[in-house]
Amino acid sequence: MNVEQFDFIVVGAGSAGCVLANRLSADAGNTVALIEAGPRDRNFWIHLPIGYGRTMWDSRINWKFYTEPEPHLAGRKIYWPRGRVLGGSSSINGLIVIRGQPEDYDHWAQLGNRGWSWPDVLPYFVKLEHNGDLANDQLRGSNGPLQVSSIHDRHELMEAFIAAANHCGIPRTFDFNGRVQEGAGYFQLTTRNGWRDSAATAYLRPAAKRRNLRILTDTQVGQILFDGRRAVGVTCRSGASIRTIMAARGVILAAGAVQSPQLLMLSGIGPAEELQRHGIPVRLNRPAVGQNLQDHLQFRLIYRIAKPITTNDALRSLWGRIKLGRDWLLYRRGALAVGINQGGLFARLQPGAKTPDIQFHVATLSADMAGGKVHDFSGMTLSVCQLRPQSRGSIALASSDPFDRPRIHANYLAAENDRHFAVESIGFARKLARTPPLSDYIAAEVTPGPNVESADEVLHFAQANGATIFHPAGTCCMGPDDNAVVDPRLRVHGTDRLWVADCSIMPTLVSGNTNVPAMMIAEKAADMILQDHRQ
Repeated sequence: MNVEQFDFIVVGAGSAGCVLANRLSADAGNTVALIEAGPRDRNFWIHLPIGYGRTMWDSRINWKFYTEPEPHLAGRKIYWPRGRVLGGSSSINGLIVIRGQPEDYDHWAQLGNRGWSWPDVLPYFVKLEHNGDLANDQLRGSNGPLQVSSIHDRHELMEAFIAAANHCGIPRTFDFNGRVQEGAGYFQLTTRNGWRDSAATAYLRPAAKRRNLRILTDTQVGQILFDGRRAVGVTCRSGASIRTIMAARGVILAAGAVQSPQLLMLSGIGPAEELQRHGIPVRLNRPAVGQNLQDHLQFRLIYRIAKPITTNDALRSLWGRIKLGRDWLLYRRGALAVGINQGGLFARLQPGAKTPDIQFHVATLSADMAGGKVHDFSGMTLSVCQLRPQSRGSIALASSDPFDRPRIHANYLAAENDRHFAVESIGFARKLARTPPLSDYIAAEVTPGPNVESADEVLHFAQANGATIFHPAGTCCMGPDDNAVVDPRLRVHGTDRLWVADCSIMPTLVSGNTNVPAMMIAEKAADMILQDHRQ
C-alpha cells in the first residue's frame, strides 16, 4: 500500500475544491493534494456551453444519482446529475451566475454563524469574479479568476417574456446580482469568449503547474483517517489499487451535499444509529450529519410557439445548425455560446413576502426534461421554482462499503406550504403566458395542458412532473454548537484539522443558483484555514 504525504488534502475537485486547491497552494510553503473521483475535463462537450445537453447524461463525467422513491412525488425516483470530473458540477451545469439575496446570508449570521452576513461574504463574491461588463459597479468584481459574461444578443421571445412580466408589475433588470434581485431579464453566465468557464478552467488550470499542487484524478476517497480526533489523511481507490494519503495540516471535504456527509458517516462521524446499522464504529455521534437536505424543485411549463424562432427550430434544420455553428465559430455568439436558459425572473409570489420567493428559468427551446432531446415543434419552456422551500430531506448510507452510492431522500413537497406554493407558482407562470406580448407568440400550452385546471389537478401535475433544478445543500449544516456539523469557521465539531467547504454547509438554501455561492464559500474557507494554520 502506497503512502504519500502532503500538508493539505482537498477531497473533490468541483466548484469549491478547485478554488481551495488554488488558494491553499498559492503559498509555496504548503503542499496540497486535490483528489477527484472522475477524469480530467478533456471532453469537448464540457467546454461548449450548449454541451450541457450531452454532459447531463454522460456517466463518464456525471455521477447520475437518483433519489429514493419520493413519497410526495408519486413515488418517483428523481434524477440527480452531479459532476464527476475536474470542475465538478461547474463543468456540467447551466452556467448561470446568481449570488442569492443579501438577506440569505444575514439570516445565516442571525442563526449564530458569525462572519457570514452579507457584508462579510460580499468581498469574496467580488474577489472571485472577473466581470468586464459591470466592472464599474462596486458590487461586482473585475480582477477575479472566474469570467462572468452578459448575454448581449436579444431574443424576440425573451423580450416578449420580459415585456409580459413588466405588464404584471415586475421591472426589467440588467443585473440579478445587483442591489435588488427582483426583476426579469437576461442571465449572466460563467463563459469566456463563448466557452464555459468552469471552476477547473478558472482556478485549477492557472495553478496546475505549481510544484506544490498534486491533482489526482480517477481517484475516489473512501474514508478519512484519524489519530484520535485529529484528521491525518484519507484512504482512496485508484483503479484496482488502494492508496493512503496523509495530511500534516488537515483534510478539507469539498465533495458536495451528497458525498461530504457520506464520507463523514463512512469515517464514523454521524448519527450513531445510522452508523451502527451498517457496522461502522462510532467515532462521534453527530445526528445532524446528512440531515437538513434542501433543494430547489422545478416545474416545467412547455409552450408551442407560433413562429419558427426557437432553438428547437434551429437545431432541427440543416441551415439552422449551420447558422448556429457559424455564429459561434466567427463571433462566439448565439445559442451554442449561451447554453439552455437565456433569462429568468425573480419575484414575490406569497402575500407578505419582503424579497423574491420565486425564480423562473426561461429557455427558447423545449424538451421533456432538462438536457433532453428537443421537441419537433417550435417550443419554449418556463421553469419555475420556490426559492426557500420548507421541506427537508436527508442523505443516508446504503452500506458500509465506501464505494456504494448513498441513499438520497429529498422529501420534496413534504411541507404543506411547499405544495401550496407549487400550485400558486404554476398559476403565476400561466398568468405570464396569457399576458401580451408573450401571449401573442403562444399557439398552445403543451404541459400542463388545458385539461389541468383545478388546484388538485395542478398539484397532481406538480407531483407527477416536478424535478430537481440541481441545487442540493445543507447536509453538513453550519452552526455555533454541536447541533450543527461544522462551526462558523467550517471546522467539523468535535474534530481537529477537518473542515467541510461546499454547499453542504449552508444552514438554509440560498435564493438562486448555487455554483457561485459554492465558490464564495471556498474562497472564505481558504482564508480561514490559512489563518487557523498561522495561529
